[in-house]
This record gives sequence, C-alpha cells and structure tokens, in this order.
Amino acid sequence: MTVSLSTSQRSPDSRNKDHRALERAGLRPVALRSPLQLVAPEGQLQIHTAPYRGSFSTVFSQAMRAAGLGSRVLIAQFLKGGVSQGPKDCVRLCGGLVWLRPDVQACLTEPDQANAHEAVDEIWQLCRQHLLSGNLDQLVLDEIGLAVGLGYLREDDLVSTLQQRPGSMDVIITGPAIPPSVMEMADQVTELRRGF
Repeated sequence: MTVSLSTSQRSPDSRNKDHRALERAGLRPVALRSPLQLVAPEGQLQIHTAPYRGSFSTVFSQAMRAAGLGSRVLIAQFLKGGVSQGPKDCVRLCGGLVWLRPDVQACLTEPDQANAHEAVDEIWQLCRQHLLSGNLDQLVLDEIGLAVGLGYLREDDLVSTLQQRPGSMDVIITGPAIPPSVMEMADQVTELRRGF
C-alpha cells in the first residue's frame, strides 16, 4: 500500500529535497492554496422609494426574474385592492412567485373603508409568518410604509419582525412613505427622482 502525504504533512528534510530537485529541473515549486471557503448567502433589506409611482415596476421585474430562476418569492401589495384576492385567492406566477393583495373592493386610501383593517392585517400576518420562518428567498412589501402611516399596521411590529428575519432572506420594501426606523435598517436605499 502506498500512502502519499501532502506537503504540509511531510518532514522538512523531505520537502527541501523536493524543492531542490524542482529547482535543478528549472521548475519552481507551486504553493498549494487553501481550499475555497463557501460563504453562506446573505440577504439584504432593500428600499425602493419615490415621491411618485414608479419604483414598483423595477422591483416586480426583479422578483419575476428571481422566481424564473427558481427562487421562492412573495409579493405583497398592502394597499392595492379591487381584484378580490386575499391569501386564499393569491396569484401564482413562474412556479415560485406568489402575488398577494388584500381582499377589498378598491385600492385603500382611507383607513375607514369596510373590512380594510382585517384585510391588510391578514396580508401582514402571512408576510410576518414568512419573515420569521425564513421559508422564502425574496419578500417584496409594497407600500407597507403607507400602510403604517394610514394606521393599518404598527411600526414597532414591522421593525421588530424585520429585525428577527433570517439573514439569508432578501426583503424589498417599496413605496413613497418609509418610516425612518425602517430606513435606518436598510442595506440599500434606491430613491427615484424626476429629471428636470
């Protein structure tokens, strides 16, 4: 049986002899590199904001691309209604993308619309569950800042849940009104402005 030892396991004399033999042959010894260290995926908290509508289409394209490449993606639009969705009637696209809207008759602009609080809370509780379990690759929270500002959701609950999310999940928040406490947590902020 032949046992071969790596350079580091052999005696210094044996290594020196090998180096001298290589030099006589006009060759230089090759230093062995340590094996590659794979790094665990690290998710980011990204914010896309604009004082006007326009940031969502870019984020939606990014989410579709990620789902098309096999990622598990959830898009939750907190203030868009009118299509009778809710968690039970969510839209599934590209195999890995789920798209949610609250089950309300129209887009939400006032906190006093019928069943609005319950419908938005239903969406938030599902998102919150995904944030805490880490069973998604990407979660898009569209207009969640406006939902906080209009009183549908509590800011402290949003911040606390974001702080507890697993490090491998990407979270993308879109909309014009992002609470400062959430902005401080962001790894990346993209602000769209109109050109003059």
